[in-house]
Formats: sequence, structure tokens, C-alpha cells
Amino acid sequence: IFCGMRMCVCVCVCVCEFSQNDSAGIASSSNSDGKILRRTKRGWMWNTFVIMEEYTGSLDQYVGKLHSDKDRGDGSVKYVLSGEGAGMVFEINATSGDIHAKKRLDREAKAFYTLRAQAVNRFTGQPLEDWSNFTIKVHDINDNEPKFSKETFVATVPEMSDVGTMVIQVTASDADDEDYGNSAKLVYSILQGQPYFSVDPSNGIIRTALPNMIRENREKYQVVIQAKDMAGQMGGLSGTTVVNITLQDVNNSPPRFPHTAYHLSVPESAQVGSPVGRIKANDADVGRNAEMRYTITSGDGHDMFSVVTDGETQEAIITVKKPLDFEGKRLYQLKVDVTNAYLDPRFLHMGPFTDSATVRITVQDVDEPPVFTRNPYIIEVQEDTLAGSSIGMVTARDPDADNHPVRYTIDRYTDLERLFNIDSINGTIYTLQSLDREMSKWHNISIAASEISKPPLITRVPVFIKVLDINDNAPEFAMFYETFVCENVKAGQLIQTISAVDTDEPLVGHKFAFSLHNPNFTLIDNEDNTARILTRRGGFNRREMSLYLLPVVISDNDYPIQSSTSTLTVRVCACDSDGNVRSCSTEALLLSAGLSTGALVAILLCIIILLMIVVLFAALRRQRKKEPLIISKEDVRDNVVSYNDEGGGEEDTQAFDIGTLRNPEVMDTNKLRRDIIPDMLFPFRRVSPIKDNTDVRDFINSRLQENDSDPTAPPYDSLATYAYEGNGSLAESLSSLESAATEGDQEFDYLSHWGPQFKKLADMYIAKDTGRET
Repeated sequence: IFCGMRMCVCVCVCVCEFSQNDSAGIASSSNSDGKILRRTKRGWMWNTFVIMEEYTGSLDQYVGKLHSDKDRGDGSVKYVLSGEGAGMVFEINATSGDIHAKKRLDREAKAFYTLRAQAVNRFTGQPLEDWSNFTIKVHDINDNEPKFSKETFVATVPEMSDVGTMVIQVTASDADDEDYGNSAKLVYSILQGQPYFSVDPSNGIIRTALPNMIRENREKYQVVIQAKDMAGQMGGLSGTTVVNITLQDVNNSPPRFPHTAYHLSVPESAQVGSPVGRIKANDADVGRNAEMRYTITSGDGHDMFSVVTDGETQEAIITVKKPLDFEGKRLYQLKVDVTNAYLDPRFLHMGPFTDSATVRITVQDVDEPPVFTRNPYIIEVQEDTLAGSSIGMVTARDPDADNHPVRYTIDRYTDLERLFNIDSINGTIYTLQSLDREMSKWHNISIAASEISKPPLITRVPVFIKVLDINDNAPEFAMFYETFVCENVKAGQLIQTISAVDTDEPLVGHKFAFSLHNPNFTLIDNEDNTARILTRRGGFNRREMSLYLLPVVISDNDYPIQSSTSTLTVRVCACDSDGNVRSCSTEALLLSAGLSTGALVAILLCIIILLMIVVLFAALRRQRKKEPLIISKEDVRDNVVSYNDEGGGEEDTQAFDIGTLRNPEVMDTNKLRRDIIPDMLFPFRRVSPIKDNTDVRDFINSRLQENDSDPTAPPYDSLATYAYEGNGSLAESLSSLESAATEGDQEFDYLSHWGPQFKKLADMYIAKDTGRET
């Protein structure tokens, strides 16, 4: 039964019954006991049900019916269903055995279901039949359209390709069943892109359809490909994709200059290698196919200019090859050729792949600095040349057509000693001082030339002045010689070989002559700029003569001949029989005549021992301990503590600061002494010898009051003496070192007014005065 576009299938299940006595349905066998066993063949079975996908009816879709030959129609049989989707997707009527699908099924999600069914007794639950397996297959319908793997494809193909050249293959897929009908049978077609491209209907391969497609005319194409199922018939589903195709460039376009002639200009001051200008040929190709090469093939400027290719812009850069001169030549003409760097033999028939253009270059005049006729200058001069003498000349000219006069100057940074000068008009070089080759063999100066009318344009040239040697230095000893001769030497004994040097440089080399006139020694010239000194006699004596000074005359062979006298010192020494020196000094000779070496050593040892004893004694004296202030163990109240603070007085600002006396600290008046009562203190005090110094008097009074009121002060019968002294002090010296020899000028009557504490002291001194007066 066909329902519209969908097909409904009814499935019939055949049930075969067999009689128990039917031999065809019964198999029997005997066991060992002779009992006959019987197996009953099942009376019904089924294999497959078919159901349509995407069912859209309002009722559950009927799948099929299960029936058992045990079912008598009395409702005692119950049908049970299990397996994939049982109860959720499929359900069975337990009484009638009808199976229905409760949901819409999608074959692309699941193509078949495996289930099993059984007939049981409704009342006892005992199975009437064994489990039977069956399959429910979902029948496919065309409900899926073809789909491409990409929405957009990108492809390239060389331009000028032949017709039928493959570009790309695009494929689509269909989720429908390929084995049933035409639901998944696809056909490809091109919707957009004719007449340039075509597609194979069966496999989706895109090919070129037109010959000689040129990239320079059109580079990019967009092609739309369709895939349709049902073999392309009416009612089939379809899908599309976009293919972007780009034509790849090939070298099919030759380079061409847009103009046949170009005009450039360059100043004559342009340096070698500097650019003059740029020209460019056009090439419709791109990338490697557009790379060009420029060359200068002819023209009168072929040797003056060169051309290179800019790799980025593919322009021809014309550069200066040699220095230019406006006054010499003002116009040059070049022929420049251009060709592709890489050629494709397939397209040479579209050529020629080369082109030419004429380039005219005009040289512009520039105001140039002066030009020297030589660079550098080398001048030779004798070292005895007098100051103010001319030693050479430099010449420069203005290369411009105006030919302005030139002025010359010496760069004084190259002639700090001011040895040379130059005539600013004609360039003659003079000496300002005499030259000495032995001081400097070469003088390197720099001379600047500038136009008088335009001083900023300056050209410098190095001038190397070589000082030529003359024989103005006498030869002399090559080193300081000090030799010796033994007392027991024999006549003709060699004592020294001497050599000489000369700071001059003769053309043929040095040749020195030596001479010596002495009754004790003689000289032999070796003819190789060396000489030997030998003894004329033997038996020298140190006591008679310990030192000989030999004047050696050395002369050279250059003109004018120079000579000098050098002194050779020869000492007389005591030697052993083998000629080894033992002593050469005269002090040793004197000592040998007086005391022996052993005696001198003994004297030195005695002196060292005496010095050590003196040093040890002084160290012991310094380590002696000072006597303590309190020697006896008497009561501390009978002791007198003396404070002798000496200094330089008011003039001495380092030893003592008199400001302390003028700024006493604030006293703590709350503390009282425990050993005396302040009211019992006698108010009388001795008048200060210097009545005008109130600061010192106030300070002493305040310190006395502080000690009387201080509970931590020494006992009342202790005496504290403050002696402030020094040169220039207003209080004068209190030291006994500068006191008078006699005590007649001192009066001690004031001691009797100091209270009982000083009674004994007053009696001692007042009685002394009374006895003296008596």
C-alpha cells in the first residue's frame, strides 16, 4: 500500500501447527533405560519487521503482530517484549501481540533495532514458548540533502592553460542509504563560472573550459558547484559550495619602457658611487616573472656611469662611476637595455622580451675647492739649513672656470713647534728654526689651500719633509765602560774591548778610528769599529795608584771628520793567582793595614751588646709602677687630695677652656651634706688677689657651695686644691715651680679665720712667720 510519497508495508506472520502425533513434527530417541524422549518443534517464529522513518501520523505507527499457537483467544496468553528500545521506542499489546512505535524514527541516527519476544501464561507467569529474537529495520526515505566538506574552496591554475586542465576536485556526501534507491546518488553541476570552467557530473572535478585565459585581463574567478541526489531527478535534494580560483602568473608579458628617452642631471661634485637618477620599465607580470635586468650597452657615458637594479622596486639606478668635471664635459648620453631576469621558453613567441631607452645626463657646475698639483708632497732638506731658508713649494689652482686666486696656510695643529712657514701667495715653504735630524728625521705637516674670495672652500694636502743627515755629531763610547787591572798583571794583558756609536747616518756606513796615549796602557784598533785595551807593563800597586783614567780619542770617516774623547776608567784590584778579583776598594786596603777583619767584627759586637743593655734599662725604668696617691693606711680624713690642672692659660685654647669657669652648671640645691651643717660655715673668705675677675671668684664660690651642700662630697677635713694656671692667666700661676725662693712675701693670717678645721695649719705657718720676723 503506497501512501503518498511514503510506502506502507504490511508484514504477515505465518504460524504452522503440528500434531503431536505427526511424525514430521516429532523427533524421538531412546536413552540407555529404553525410555523414549520427545522434542516438540515450535509452532511459530518471525525474523524481521520493517518500519518507515520520519513517520508523521497522529497515531502510533504500527509495526507488526506477534501470535503464538498456544493462544486460544481466551486471554490466558501474555506477550512480553524486551531488547533495544523496548518500552521506550516500541511497545507491545500484551493480549493481542500488536507492536507499535511510540516515537518518530531516524534511520541516519539508528538503522535497526534488535528485540526478542516471548509468550507466557498470564496467570502463572510460566513461559509458553522460548524467547524469539527479531529485528525491526527502519526503512530509509530521502530526507537528507548532500553536503560538501567545505563551504568555500580555494584553488589556483596557471594562466594560458590548455582546455581541460584540472583545477580542483570537490566532493559531497549524503547521509541517506546508498544501498536503497537513489536517495544518496549524487550528480554535480556548475551553477556559476561558465564559460571559463566546467565540472565532471560524476566525481566533481573542475577543469578549465576556455583557452588562453590571461591573468593580466582577469585574475580571480568565483565558481559555484551544486551536488543533487536522486541522480539529479526532479524532487531531489541539493547542496552547493563556492570555489575561488586564481590564475597563476606566467612570464608571458615582456618589459617595456614607458618612454623612449629620459633626461637626468647630476652635480659635478657627486662622489663616485652616488646615484644620478632612476628609470623604470613596466612589466605586467608579477613576482619572479617581473624581475628585470638593466644594462648600459652604448653611449659616450658608458665609462662614466653604471647601472644597477633595485631588487624591491625593479628600477634602474644610474650611479657615478668616475669623477665628473663640468669644465671638461657637460653632457653624456647612454643607451639602457632592459630584459627579464627569467624567461619561459613556452612564451618566447610572444616577445621580444627586451626593450631600450636613451638617457641623457647633464653635469651641473659646482663651485669646487682648490686642487693641488700633487698629493702628497715630499720635500728633502739638509739638517744644517739655516732658519728662514726656502725648502720647497706647493701649488694649487681653482678648477672652476672663474679661476680665483688661491691662498696657502699651514695647519698649526700639525706644526706645534712652529718649525715652518709658508708664503700665502705663491706656496713657498720656509724654515723658522734650524732642523736637527737626530731629534726628528721626518716632519709631517698639512697645508690648506682656499680661494681668496670664498674662504670656506678649503683643500688640504699632506707635506712630508725629510731631514737629510750631515756629519755633525762625533762618535762616542757605545756604553759606559769601567774595567779593572790586577796588581800582578803582566805586560800585554787584554783588559777591555771597547766599541763606539754615532748618531749620524753616513751613506757608506760608519768607520771609526781609535787612539790612546798612555805610558801604562796601549790600544789596538780591530778595524771593525772596536778596539782592545792592553797593559804596557806589569806590577801595578794599589797603594801607589788605585785608579787610572784613560782618554780614548774616537773619530769617524765622514766629511767633515768629527772626533771626541771618551774616558775609560780602570781600577787596580787585588787578584788571586788565577786572575779572579778579590778586592778593588781602597777602604779594604786601609783596613788590611790596620785592624784585621776579626777585630772589626768583635768591636761591632761589643757596640751592639752595649746598645741592647741601654735599651733594656730604659724599658725597665718605664715599666716601674707609680707610687699610689695614698701610701699609708691612715684615716682618709687626714689625707690631702691635690688637683693640679695645668694648661696654657687663657691663651691656650687646647689645654683648657676658660669658658667653663664662666658658665657653671646649675647646682642641685636640694641635696645637703650629712657631716656638716651649712649654717655653721664661716662667711669669711680670703679676698682674691685679682679683685676685678668676678667670673672666676663667682665660679670658685659656687663650687665651694656645691661641695658643702653635696652629700657625696669628701669628708670635711679633706682639702681640695684647684690650681688654674698658665701664661697670660688673670689668676696668675699657683704652682710652686715659679714661686719666690723665700716665703717672706706670703702672709698666712687668713688661715686663722677659716675655722677650727684649719687651726693646726694656721699655727704652723703663723708661728713660722713670727720666728722669721724675730
